[in-house]
Amino acid sequence: MRNPPLTPVLAIDIGGTKVEAALVDTLGVVVPNSRHRAGTGPLATSANLADAVTQVVALTLAALPYESVLLGVGIGCAGPISLLDGAVSPLNLPVWRGFPLRDLVHSLMPGVPVRLRMDGLCITLAEHWVGAARGFDNVMGMVVSTGVGGGLILGGNTVSGPTGNAGHIGHIEVGGFDDPCACGGTGCLEAVASGPRTVAWARAQGWTGHSGEDLGAAYSAGDPVAARAIARSGRALGQAIASATTLLDLDIVTIGGGFAQVTPDLFSFARASIALRTEFDYARRVRVVPSALSGDGPLIGAAALVHRASLVPEA
Repeated sequence: MRNPPLTPVLAIDIGGTKVEAALVDTLGVVVPNSRHRAGTGPLATSANLADAVTQVVALTLAALPYESVLLGVGIGCAGPISLLDGAVSPLNLPVWRGFPLRDLVHSLMPGVPVRLRMDGLCITLAEHWVGAARGFDNVMGMVVSTGVGGGLILGGNTVSGPTGNAGHIGHIEVGGFDDPCACGGTGCLEAVASGPRTVAWARAQGWTGHSGEDLGAAYSAGDPVAARAIARSGRALGQAIASATTLLDLDIVTIGGGFAQVTPDLFSFARASIALRTEFDYARRVRVVPSALSGDGPLIGAAALVHRASLVPEA
């Protein structure tokens, strides 16, 4: 007796350093040997980025098992985005402003449904489906990496907002910080707590390393500047989470991304900052936990735009 045909979604994740694509099955599992990536980065042209998307989509489609039925395409992209026309303007990819990403992917797979949302919302969907937020219906998922992104599930349904940018917590301003942000704000969470900006702050204090990995190693070795830098980022994360929880009455916040793994103490600093809301029991009850999905989360979440479409209302 033959197994039923696979019914995967082609998931695409686009960020400041890479674009990835993979097939994801109905259980939220990345199909083996279907995952492909290409570099993006600040030096890429708009054409380079479009070629990277085209390349990874073609390679992933080539991995589609015989007799499989592709259910659709889910795209998670750094914001801002525009749900109305499927265009994207990622802050950390300045050559894409109003780029018609959904149309590009449609052109590569005519007739296949394509859904686009911010990457922060996708990671939230993934954690709610198969990750650390299973069983919770009031969730904020966060990515702390090259930038800081976020997404929301409230009352069991995703919240995108009219333009698709609800949950963009990276550009909430946090008190006590005056770091300038590329968005035009001052003291935005991304400007304080992202990996590159934390490294830049440490270097301005005399530290000589170059990366988040270097900073984590220096922290583990007891370097005092690294300790201050990571404590500073954790405090900013906690302040932003406390403010969001005060507003939204969240049950749980999951945090993934490369810089979120710099040290478990980053979470301790964030939780300590939240605990200062001494008169708001409902805000202090929020759980702040690491992502349970490692590097697969963004792709699983992009696929969830199709596999769990009932949680993602149409624009």
